[in-house]
Amino acid sequence: MHSMAYKTKKPKQKLTKAEELTLAKSQFNAYTRARDNGHEEYIEMAKKCDRYYRGDQWDEFDIQELDDQGRPALTINTILPTVNAVIGEQSSKKADIQFKPRGGGNQEVADVLTKVYAQIADNNKLDWVEAQVFQDGIIQDRGYFDVRVDFDDHVMGEVRIEAKDPLDILIDPDAKNSDPRTWNEIFETKWMSIDEIEEVYDQEKADKLRVLAETGATLGSDSMDYEEERYGDTQQENYGHQYPADPENARALRSIRVIERQYYQLKDCMYYVDPVTGDQRQVPYVWGKKKRENFADTYGLDIVQKKMRKVRWTVTADTVVLFDDWSPYDHFTIVPYFPYFRRGKPFGMVRNLLSPQEQLNKISSQELHIVNTTANSGWIVESGSLSGMTADDLEEHGAETGLVLEFNRGSNPPAKIPPNQIPTGLDRIGQKAAANIKAISGVTDSMLGSDSPEVSGVAIQAKQNRGSMLLQVPLTNLVKTRQYLAEAVLNLVQTYYTEERVIQITDEEDPYKPRRPLRVNQMTPEGEVINNLQIGEYDVIIGSAPARDNFDEMQFAEAISLRQVGVPIPDDLIVEYSHLSRKADVAERIRQMQGLGEKSDQQMQLEQFQMESQIRSTQLEIAKLEAEVSNLQTSAALNAAKTEQVSQEPQLKIAELQSKIQTKREELDLREKLSALTNDMRKQQTDTAAAAKMATEAMKNLDKTGGTPDG
Repeated sequence: MHSMAYKTKKPKQKLTKAEELTLAKSQFNAYTRARDNGHEEYIEMAKKCDRYYRGDQWDEFDIQELDDQGRPALTINTILPTVNAVIGEQSSKKADIQFKPRGGGNQEVADVLTKVYAQIADNNKLDWVEAQVFQDGIIQDRGYFDVRVDFDDHVMGEVRIEAKDPLDILIDPDAKNSDPRTWNEIFETKWMSIDEIEEVYDQEKADKLRVLAETGATLGSDSMDYEEERYGDTQQENYGHQYPADPENARALRSIRVIERQYYQLKDCMYYVDPVTGDQRQVPYVWGKKKRENFADTYGLDIVQKKMRKVRWTVTADTVVLFDDWSPYDHFTIVPYFPYFRRGKPFGMVRNLLSPQEQLNKISSQELHIVNTTANSGWIVESGSLSGMTADDLEEHGAETGLVLEFNRGSNPPAKIPPNQIPTGLDRIGQKAAANIKAISGVTDSMLGSDSPEVSGVAIQAKQNRGSMLLQVPLTNLVKTRQYLAEAVLNLVQTYYTEERVIQITDEEDPYKPRRPLRVNQMTPEGEVINNLQIGEYDVIIGSAPARDNFDEMQFAEAISLRQVGVPIPDDLIVEYSHLSRKADVAERIRQMQGLGEKSDQQMQLEQFQMESQIRSTQLEIAKLEAEVSNLQTSAALNAAKTEQVSQEPQLKIAELQSKIQTKREELDLREKLSALTNDMRKQQTDTAAAAKMATEAMKNLDKTGGTPDG
């Protein structure tokens, strides 16, 4: 419940005993209203749906009754592959979340926000979390994300996204819309021991609960659990009954129901208002006065105060208030997924498959029973007619292969009772039950991979597309949930990611490459903030992208096809889209062999040495040519003095040599520039490696000491 910490102010004043009792009883009453609005029935149905998905599809009473009659209880679990096919549809369509600027935003920051969201999703393994939430929704009618800021691993906080047990969540009993922003309240409740409560909250509150448990002055059996039964496991009775303190019949307290309630109340709030655009956004809850005013001055914003609906966060256990304060968030931390939502009633897929599944199981069991009874349907025997065996012996061994019967002369021979025949149409009823499961779920034979081999690929694809159309409602509602989740994450990023920080971003083109740093909210010496995530309004754009494996497979096939028609697709790109193990290493080696990859330090040292050798060689060539020119000029001057006539031949030779010198000087200039560039690249690469090593060592030391970095 409080596994993720959050920064918040403590209550200004401590509640009096009367105020605490009133608040706790009010919260328990709100909880019981939500519980009695169908939540108990939902729990029973959700558990039944989960059992059917796992293959536990018979009641114990029915199994015992059939066993007493010598009849089988078959389970032909068609729900499992049906649901798995739907889950496969979800896993093949991953979310592609992007942001676009609205009021006061710009495209550059929108692109940064897109990268930040992608990294938050990667850090939280959002694909796996979403798969769990989707499964909960399809199987148990409801799935829930929990999104909040965690300060355990980062001093400035990081967005954390988890999946919640749907049995622990109670939605607003007055909810008429699947959008949680329209609800007034939401509950999370679970059983906790007093020791757990003491660990999460404090000893004083735990001691109060111990006293209540000893006196029996509790809010009832749904508040404190003295018995083996727990809410949701068996039916609870006598809600509101106070157990008398009876030392002779004292029962050990097992656990206490902790109720966490998030609900809206009116509160005076401060808002930033852009006087030009009219856009407004609430001042972050955690900002102090100085930071609040500096931000307004920097960006020319006005600060106004008005009453707004704010989230109140109250946690109680029986009549003890464990926590009560304004939520640090502008929204509920719970983000729901409902495959179907009709007039305030969410439901999934499995509950509508229960009846045809039960029908299929019973029909299959009946067919097997008839087959079993056919072999020994019974005998008609004249009294005293058997020779060498009794009627009991015949009953026991009458179905054995090769049985020989002797009967007394003059008696009627034993006759086999005709076995029961499988009723006409019984098999068709079973087929109809299986067909009903496919029709109700929208899962076709093609999606299950059970089409006959004679069916063409085009026809199979067409059938799959028709089946996908029948699944549009739960998949469309998943898109809505992705929208709610992305908006909640965006709100948290703009509220809590306000300081300068470096975020390690995964390469979009090649996720196997090392992460690269992205600096946000960076203050320049001129006072300008680069990649300022706090400014501007942004819309969430929800797209759909194929799963990474499917995408790579499609890209690989497409690349091979283009190569076959003559398009020069690089070798390293083909390898990156392949399914080779260590394909990133293979692709990098190919690039190095082709002179395109990142070179090692040893390679760069060798190249630098070769370049310097070539520079020295070129310098020597230039010196030789210049010496030759000088000699020719001296020789020509002497000859001219002797003959009093200037010869053209030496002049032509000198001009040729000077041309060669000019070419060599240009070559030398290029080599020196290339050498300087290579040296800079090597230095940069060395500095990067050293910085990475230093950061790694620092994190290792931090882990050893258990400290926190300065900041």
